[in-house]
Amino acid sequence: MAGFLKYSKRGRENGCMRGRLSQGNGQSARAAAKYAFPLMRLAAAAMLTAAVSVCVPAQNEPLASLPEIDTSRAWLREAPLDPSLQAIVEQAVKDRQYNRAETLILEQHNKNPNSSPLLVVLGNIFFLDRQYLNCAVALKKADALTPLGERNRFVLAMAYISLGHGDWARPEIQKLAHEHPNNALYPYWLSRLAYHDMHLVEAVTDVERAIHLNPRFMKAYDNLGLYDEGLGKQNEAIDAYHRAIQLNRENGLHSPWPACNLGALLNKLDRLDEAEAYLTESLKEAPSFSQAHFQLGLLLEKRSKDAEAIRELRQATASDPSYAEPYFILGKILQREHKSEEAQEAFDTFKRLKRSAQAREVSE
Repeated sequence: MAGFLKYSKRGRENGCMRGRLSQGNGQSARAAAKYAFPLMRLAAAAMLTAAVSVCVPAQNEPLASLPEIDTSRAWLREAPLDPSLQAIVEQAVKDRQYNRAETLILEQHNKNPNSSPLLVVLGNIFFLDRQYLNCAVALKKADALTPLGERNRFVLAMAYISLGHGDWARPEIQKLAHEHPNNALYPYWLSRLAYHDMHLVEAVTDVERAIHLNPRFMKAYDNLGLYDEGLGKQNEAIDAYHRAIQLNRENGLHSPWPACNLGALLNKLDRLDEAEAYLTESLKEAPSFSQAHFQLGLLLEKRSKDAEAIRELRQATASDPSYAEPYFILGKILQREHKSEEAQEAFDTFKRLKRSAQAREVSE
């Protein structure tokens, strides 16, 4: 529709496309909602206040990668397109030329605005393009025309989560869990939403259901460790992390998270030699992993190896400039070394980043 095309162009001019919405820019989110094509006034109005950020906790794996969503692009063939146009769209998506693919599908949508398959394809392209607000609007409108299938409803839920709205995602995932009771993925995601809301007992119940359905679900064990840790059950958390690490190794998943989470817990318990071994393993899986560098910096600071600690903390901030905590520890070390100006700069950066994070949380 014309209004939607107008938004797409203006969004690119303002730099709020290609993932910029996911940086928590409330103004961009409001502009996006203003120009998005009509869905339901209530949903559109609610999206005006969406702070676009991943709603999972800091030590939980973020939505940067979603292997649960298939990448076969079979959904591209759902749209009623001429074969030649179909081939052009598929190639554009394959080449990550999402702007071209969106424009082509939007042109077809303008000719056939009540085509649910076209909206589904458009929503999926928006998801790949990290335009989660547009993705949600397109898929919700498609759902109003024809109920979404399992995969596309899950994409809608992930778009809501990426918009910082676990409350919108929960009923979609609950519906999937009810309709597909043998799929471990859905109780797993319900557990993550419960954990985000600090409903730890509920989170444990959900994730244990996921493990019952899939005993080799590495991420479920890793998250069970987080939940048990939050409940103060440290021995149970260590056991869950060990199982996650074992599955990570056996399945060749190469995730840095379980070893880092166990290393962080052992670090907190002052079991430093064990912690160092797991943090080193985490960095072997992902050499730029900021959380592991931070935990290693903490560990080295405990051992009074300040020069090595500073190196790890600076690596953590280089890998993730928005990561506040390393700056605080860095400031402590620099202050101890009587480097007052550098220490103050580190403390000021810590405060600024924490204020920014709190502002994003308040705007959700």
